[in-house]
Amino acid sequence: MNIYVLLPILVSSIVSLLAVHWIYFKILKIAKVKNLVDNPDARKLQKAPVPVVGGIAVFFGVAFGVLAGTVLQFAFNQEVTDANIYFTSTRLIPVVLAMVIMLYTGTMDDIVGLTPLSRIVIETLVILCMIFSTGLCIDSLHGLWGIYDFSWWIGVPLTILTGVGIVNAVNMVDGVNGLSSGLCITCSILFGIAFLFKGDVVNAMLSFCMASSLFLFFVHNVFGDKSRMFIGDAGTMVMGVLMTWFVIYIVTDDITTYSVSSKICSPAMVLAFLSVPVFDTLRVMTMRIKNGHSPFSPDKTHLHHAFVAIGISHSITALSVILINLAIVTVWVVMVFVGAPLQCQLYAVILTSVLLVWGTYVFLVHENTSDSRKAQWLRSFSVKTHLGRTDWWKAFTRFLDAPELDENGSRHLFERLKRKFMN
Repeated sequence: MNIYVLLPILVSSIVSLLAVHWIYFKILKIAKVKNLVDNPDARKLQKAPVPVVGGIAVFFGVAFGVLAGTVLQFAFNQEVTDANIYFTSTRLIPVVLAMVIMLYTGTMDDIVGLTPLSRIVIETLVILCMIFSTGLCIDSLHGLWGIYDFSWWIGVPLTILTGVGIVNAVNMVDGVNGLSSGLCITCSILFGIAFLFKGDVVNAMLSFCMASSLFLFFVHNVFGDKSRMFIGDAGTMVMGVLMTWFVIYIVTDDITTYSVSSKICSPAMVLAFLSVPVFDTLRVMTMRIKNGHSPFSPDKTHLHHAFVAIGISHSITALSVILINLAIVTVWVVMVFVGAPLQCQLYAVILTSVLLVWGTYVFLVHENTSDSRKAQWLRSFSVKTHLGRTDWWKAFTRFLDAPELDENGSRHLFERLKRKFMN
């Protein structure tokens, strides 16, 4: 892979990071002035109102990064063909427009609130438009269970169900600081690596732009105090529709062979990447229906709630859940390299996800009401996870909060870092 392929990806990622850094505190200031905040209530974990429009900063980071990377690709890549131009003009643009619509919908939901039905209708229409504008839907399983191509009459509903499920799964997992953004950073990097192996520069660029845009938000969301924002429904819906596009493209394009001795089961791969959001949402919705409630009714029965209930801090909760997700991905990777059949790869992902996601929840809930040695150890460990009380954490928080505390709000982190290291 030559420099002209990697350069657009690198530059676009840097531009995304700088764009989020530039716009973050401007959006934060507007949110506080306009009182665009998430207020605490019985089901929420924060103790004070927090600005809830962080997703806007993330979107603009992705948009600026993709724009910069696309310009570079056409300016410096001498191997750009008509096919590349066709892809960029007919597929990338509809995806970005879908993100715009989701951003607007999520922002309205954050500000005035939308019913679950209206959200699902909008998500369905957006995914439907994305299907017909890109010409892609999940219409093949590439040999899984002996199934290859099937009709669009099956593929379109399957794609809509998949997309709506992913968008809502990403939204539902957004419960503690750094969790949804951390998971989506991980997923974006994994998708980006998959696209790089395939030689798909455009989607790789899009993946790494999302990861880069989320990174700075993640840092403020986890470590900040006065600079903290929630990503909000605007952010989770943008992340969800982009994850949906990656899934559609990978499963449709038959990413089955690499420099390994086995074929890759693309459904197993995307399910592994999104294992925690998908399986935790399935468990929660099943429990709600079983108890006679709406599957979209809010409660505190998610995996991250079980971690917090036993006393573990938000940061360690987010880290633990991300590690569970990576453990499932690792199991799938091992299955690929040992040459496991397509079905076995999928079964391994499902079994591991049930054991780690559902099993961890059951274990934590049980130990939270127990007085066993394991429960006592967990409670003792939980106290030690509250790193926000340490001196280095407090110092880093003050550093992150400084631009927000400035009168003109213009002192940037990078400028202060430069002065710090130059002196």
